Amino acid sequence: MPESREIGSEFHWDPGLLGGVEHNLPGRLFATGCGAMTALLRRLNRPGRLHVPSFFCMGVAEALSALMPVAWYHHRPDGHGPRLATLEARPGDIVLAQNLFGRETGEVWRDWITAHPDITVIEDHSHDPFGPWATTSISPYAVASLRKTLPVPDGGLLWSPQGLDVPVPFGPPAEGSHLKLAAMVLKAAWLNGSPVPKDAFRAQQQQGEHILLGSEAPPSAFTAAVLPALDIDAIRTASTRNARALEVLLDAADHPRATLLAPPGAWARGAAPFRVQLLCTDEPARNDLLRHLAGHGVYAPVHWRQGSFRSDDDEAAALAARVLTVPVDHRCEPVDVHRVAAVLTAGRVVVS
Repeated sequence: MPESREIGSEFHWDPGLLGGVEHNLPGRLFATGCGAMTALLRRLNRPGRLHVPSFFCMGVAEALSALMPVAWYHHRPDGHGPRLATLEARPGDIVLAQNLFGRETGEVWRDWITAHPDITVIEDHSHDPFGPWATTSISPYAVASLRKTLPVPDGGLLWSPQGLDVPVPFGPPAEGSHLKLAAMVLKAAWLNGSPVPKDAFRAQQQQGEHILLGSEAPPSAFTAAVLPALDIDAIRTASTRNARALEVLLDAADHPRATLLAPPGAWARGAAPFRVQLLCTDEPARNDLLRHLAGHGVYAPVHWRQGSFRSDDDEAAALAARVLTVPVDHRCEPVDVHRVAAVLTAGRVVVS
């Protein structure tokens, strides 16, 4: 495989994705989803605890813990949704809910919010910001890190489905946004065969991401201008098609290197699942698979490592050590999906 045919990693800028139905984004745009939540928690200034799902981005949870004490409730990527019996929230607390991997309907949270009007809920829709749950939410607040699913250098959307006021971003756009945009443009040139050093734009991506972490700044002017013009429907449709195709291929394989975390097609009607998740036998097997994929130009993210800052749910932490996400997003053509499936079914690896 030529180096320029890599799969996954950071988005590049593709002007071909402009067009389609213009989306009127609700609420306000921040540089990051974490920054949007930080600004919201500071505005709410509640005296209680922040209840966080036990399978979640530990970096975000740790950042938010500087504003409120964190309590954990059990939510694992096993298809059973949150265990609300472990959610011991009281008035004055805030609950962070999530649409994990874009595969949940949100019905359990609709019922919970209706039954607990005195407790503030913030929904995280980063894995499917324009899915049926996000667009029909009844939560007090909702947030989405848009750069997880859309080809923009930054962007965290904060809105209130209940029509409540939301805070505004702070200061000028972050320098990290500009570095990431430069990296996206250079990567596009590299993919088109221009003599652009990969190490150069990778360094810009990483430096930009480091600067952006938790930023409460507004998004770049580029992101603010481009988001309404992106063909979001086409992006979601392509991502869903590719996820479905890879799941079918892996489900039919004789010797996959890991099992599917969820059965093929296990997502809500109208949803766009966040890629495909695999479950390995243990953490060493997961790390071996990551290296194997990278050796074939497939760069898979891990959601999410639990290190020194971790939940109190040992089962969630154990799953986090075994799960990886296969990056079959809108950039993949059918030939790419088949390549990924071939890489994942090659060799002898004990499956879970």
